[in-house]
Amino acid sequence: MELTTVWFALIAVLWVGYFTLEGFDFGVGMLLPVLARDDTERRVLYNTIGPVWDGNEVWLLVAGGATFAAFPNWYATLFSGFYLPLLLILLALIVRNLAFEYRHKRDSDAWRRGWDTALIVGSFVPALLWGVAFANLVAGVPIDRHQNYTGSLFTLLNPFGLLGGVVTLLLFVTHGAMFTALKTDGDIRHRARALAVRTGVVAAVAAVAFLAWTQLRTGTAGSAVVFVVAALALLAALAAAAAGREGWAFTGTFVTIGLAVVGLFLALFPDVMPSSISVAYSLTTSNASATPYTLTVMTWVAVIFTPLVLLYQAWSYWVFRRRIAVHHIPAAA
Repeated sequence: MELTTVWFALIAVLWVGYFTLEGFDFGVGMLLPVLARDDTERRVLYNTIGPVWDGNEVWLLVAGGATFAAFPNWYATLFSGFYLPLLLILLALIVRNLAFEYRHKRDSDAWRRGWDTALIVGSFVPALLWGVAFANLVAGVPIDRHQNYTGSLFTLLNPFGLLGGVVTLLLFVTHGAMFTALKTDGDIRHRARALAVRTGVVAAVAAVAFLAWTQLRTGTAGSAVVFVVAALALLAALAAAAAGREGWAFTGTFVTIGLAVVGLFLALFPDVMPSSISVAYSLTTSNASATPYTLTVMTWVAVIFTPLVLLYQAWSYWVFRRRIAVHHIPAAA
């Protein structure tokens, strides 16, 4: 197997890690005004993702860095063409992350409400725009023979792209509700589980429509199989949630999101950024890649350090595995 194919697969794995882990982060943030009835319950939700959110975002940093090093032409065209959506995502992530650090710094209801709003908006914007970006990436965008993006922001806001954004938004909300039901106890746990079933039904309808549309446009036999299994995993997750099996329910949404990302990358391969102007102008794993020497060095680095990162993150989740309830939250200082 060529190293370009290996690194395309590794980048796909990094995005799987980011969306499956950061996805429930976004979901919990968006559900803050829905699930929490008072400040103590809001603090419960903050504490469910407080120990892990920053580690989850590392997957995004590594995915961006790996794309820059392994496929520099892909990185250049993607970040110049999708500049405004990616800038909005970056700003939303910055504001969102500040909410974790600054919400408790002042004893003021207005102060806390402001940072709660930052968390909600900072979770909503990336959840929507990542779906829009990936849908357009798979469907193809106007790229000329010089590998330059020739469209605008409104080019990306097409029906297929917007449906992709709605799907990621709904899946992350459902994923976040499943995680909340898994990590909390008491009334908030039961409300989260019930909400996960309701939002999951809507997410399932939207996801099936989007994945079927993707398959008809650019799909392969491999992506078709993966999409079907992803849909079945989501249905199994909803059944598990309805039965009160929160661990299996969360596993189901985790698998659903992961397989959906895998299917999108299978539908994309061997392109990394197809051109809607001409197939000849598309960026592929061959014409967008770095030199073989660069890919060889990167491969050895990945072989050495990736297991260490996975072990550390697994250990952190194990340490913070216990459920959180209202009675665990101390009185505000």
